[in-house]
Amino acid sequence: MPEEPRENISGGEDGSVEVAFAPGEAGTRAEAVVDELGGLYWQKTYGGKDAFESLVRTILSQNTSDVASQPAHDALMERYDSGSEDLAVALAEAEQSELAETISSAGLYNQKSEMIVGAAERVREEYGGREEFDAFVREGDPDAVREALLDIHGVGPKTADCVLLFAGGRDGVFPVDTHVHRIARRMGLAPADADHETVREHLEADVPGPKCGFGHTAMIQFGREYCTARKPACLDGPEACPLYDLCDRVGVDEVEEAVVDPADAAAE
Repeated sequence: MPEEPRENISGGEDGSVEVAFAPGEAGTRAEAVVDELGGLYWQKTYGGKDAFESLVRTILSQNTSDVASQPAHDALMERYDSGSEDLAVALAEAEQSELAETISSAGLYNQKSEMIVGAAERVREEYGGREEFDAFVREGDPDAVREALLDIHGVGPKTADCVLLFAGGRDGVFPVDTHVHRIARRMGLAPADADHETVREHLEADVPGPKCGFGHTAMIQFGREYCTARKPACLDGPEACPLYDLCDRVGVDEVEEAVVDPADAAAE
């Protein structure tokens, strides 16, 4: 799964929609978790990113870290986004071997260059270019947009949801990466053996739409700082984790200080 930005901000400066955090009274435990995360991390604008660039950026980040994918993104933009030509058109007409060389720091560069060229060709043919595709992502029916994104080779649910959230600024979209998948099952917000799509369905059903975008990035930050895969903070005692009272700790044995995947714990 791709890494998310280190900062807990999921949108650009231009055209972004600032959302004031107002926890109110939580109707579900998942909402209560997001509300508690608000007390820790609230710093949020989302939407405002260019949809096609967001799509390209997310493809580059697949199966690698920001440290590797960010230079690839910067090199791609420097080489192909001249300002005088539509980026989608430029990449649709790019020589794949040249593009692969440009993004080599991202890993799997041959595969990713093929995906990017294919996505660019699709955007050019079906929407006309970058601006028209951006308008479709922002203004189209969210289900139709998601279906169209998933129909692009190399675009999976996480990539589609990130484009909907970071470019479209859509409410009710809760992308599920490795951190979210682990934490939601560990906390008992989704079944222990749930796959990524099932976790997404549970979170989007239980967290109010306007809180989903923030919940996504905040849960990732919480996963890095507290609820890590190998040594969650709760192993240091209840006071070490700010969400201790909201968590089922599935797969965490505080006595033995042992941690297993929630699915493995449920199978025992």
